Amino acid sequence: MSTLRDLAEEHTQLRPADIDHLHRIAGDWQLLSDLSFADLLLWVPVDGDGTFLCVAQVRPTTAPTAYLDDQVGRIVGGPEVAHLEVAYRQGRIWREGDPVWYGDVPARHEAIPVRLRTADGEAGEVVAVVGRDTNLSTARTPSQLELNYLTTADDLAQMIADGTFPPPRHPGETTSAPRVGDGLVRLDAGGKVTYASPNAQSAYRRLGYASHLVGEDLAKLHRRLASDPLEGTDAANGVLAALRGEAPPRREIDARGATMLTRSLPLMPAGVPIGALVLVRDITEVRRRDRALITKDATIREIHHRVKNNLQTVAALLRLQARRVAMPEARVALEESVRRVASIALVHETLSMSSDEAVEFDGIVDRVASAATEVAATEVSVGMRRRGSFGVLPAEIATSLVMVLNELLLNAVEHGFPPAGEDGASPGPEGAAKPEVVVTAHRFRKQLHVSVADNGRGLPAEFDAERGGRLGLQIVRALATGELRGSIELRNGAEGGTEAVLVVPLARGGDRQPT
Repeated sequence: MSTLRDLAEEHTQLRPADIDHLHRIAGDWQLLSDLSFADLLLWVPVDGDGTFLCVAQVRPTTAPTAYLDDQVGRIVGGPEVAHLEVAYRQGRIWREGDPVWYGDVPARHEAIPVRLRTADGEAGEVVAVVGRDTNLSTARTPSQLELNYLTTADDLAQMIADGTFPPPRHPGETTSAPRVGDGLVRLDAGGKVTYASPNAQSAYRRLGYASHLVGEDLAKLHRRLASDPLEGTDAANGVLAALRGEAPPRREIDARGATMLTRSLPLMPAGVPIGALVLVRDITEVRRRDRALITKDATIREIHHRVKNNLQTVAALLRLQARRVAMPEARVALEESVRRVASIALVHETLSMSSDEAVEFDGIVDRVASAATEVAATEVSVGMRRRGSFGVLPAEIATSLVMVLNELLLNAVEHGFPPAGEDGASPGPEGAAKPEVVVTAHRFRKQLHVSVADNGRGLPAEFDAERGGRLGLQIVRALATGELRGSIELRNGAEGGTEAVLVVPLARGGDRQPT
């Protein structure tokens, strides 16, 4: 199904600003649909002969729909859209006419012109029409709730015709907001409550207000109820702003362990402020779960911090022991262990500062590469370079991968570039490429492809990657094929040097894209 924008751009001459306004209406019109107990259809003129295209539709959650079939994409003309033509040409809400039938469903037609206000605040031309179609099969004597809903719906419909509804969305706000069914409070021009739905009354009872809301000054009530005076003042100011014709951001009120989200909307039919509409939602359980998650995240970060500290302590002890060992082989083994423990500690240090169990891996690779050039036992100055991005990786992949890269980088630096004169090595002609190790990473089909390539002397002819006896290579093979469930290949590069190619599947949750 094509989107509103696709349909409008394909079939109409509407400007981008007009289409953006229609998107704002479609983002907020569930409120009007529920208050009207009616389906809303957004119609745009296709050409000058009275043909209209339906680009959006919403069904009420408070009443049965008038349309079982989706109307989006339907183009109609002639007598069927006469009410739309009147609203579009004359710029007024059309409510005349007898009920019509859709199959076995009787329905009442209404048409609301849609205007976009100009830059100087004046009402602009009509750009579309909202059809408000009510299913009459369940018509009955309306209750007080229904009468208040319908009255408020008529005020909002007039604001659509004036170009003042919906209000602009505040930066950072999502479409998640209180709905009519959560709780509705209507205020007069003085800020006194003239009607409160049962759900709204229940939400305020959770905050500790047991009396009936009708007749209360809602702004003053918010100040009295809120546990935090600043929070109460913000909530009260939101109500007062709506009474002045503004559209304030959503506010939360905490009291007696309960939390309520409020959204205040001005009521200004024909440009005259007559009061405000306040939608409320009890979000106590949502905030309780949020707090539990925050506590859990903080606990996990603290655990990573302590693990990092413990690993650094182990590394320090191994380093101290290495200084006291007389045997050169034992000293080298302990120093290698220090570097391995330190690389794991680096991952936990990053996780201790992260909000989830994932890390930005590029920074870790850069630090490990820098450390490899500093601690490697070689007389040759080797440069390090990274191409591509590892992106965000889950902790279970990052911990093993950093150890693999640590071993590969150390091997490349220590064994790829022997000092001059060793094993027949020569300094090389002036102008030859400087010793360098390049780490390359890219993602392809939920796999992470990594290579560590140097421009050194390459692998010896008798080298066997599967039977190599060095501990570092054994660790690489074990982690690559075991913990990482991937593959590792060591080979001579096409232009000389050595290349290690690692492929790691990311299907375990690590297929997040680089940021």
